[in-house]
Amino acid sequence: MSEKSVRLAQLKRRQAAAGCINQALEKSDIAEICRAIGAATRLYNISDLAHRSGIERQSVYRAFAGGPKHPNFSTVLNVLDAMGFRMHVTVRRGERAKPARLASSSKPEA
Repeated sequence: MSEKSVRLAQLKRRQAAAGCINQALEKSDIAEICRAIGAATRLYNISDLAHRSGIERQSVYRAFAGGPKHPNFSTVLNVLDAMGFRMHVTVRRGERAKPARLASSSKPEA
């Protein structure tokens, strides 16, 4: 297999992993999000991933093992970043919470 075809296969696996993570994020299911990120970590050398994320190797395994404890947000962001992924927030239709009211200016206009 040529180097170019290996890189293409790796890119396709990473894109598929990103798709799985995004599907889990859309469902807002923490356990599913952790499983999807955990599956994506298996595409990488875990020692290198741990080093790049600044998290101990065993902690990376535990964080995304699907146990009762869930990783904190900084762990999620650091591991996603180490894998070359990033989170992106978009506005969806239909607000969930009422928006804040704009504060009126207490200063009289001059």
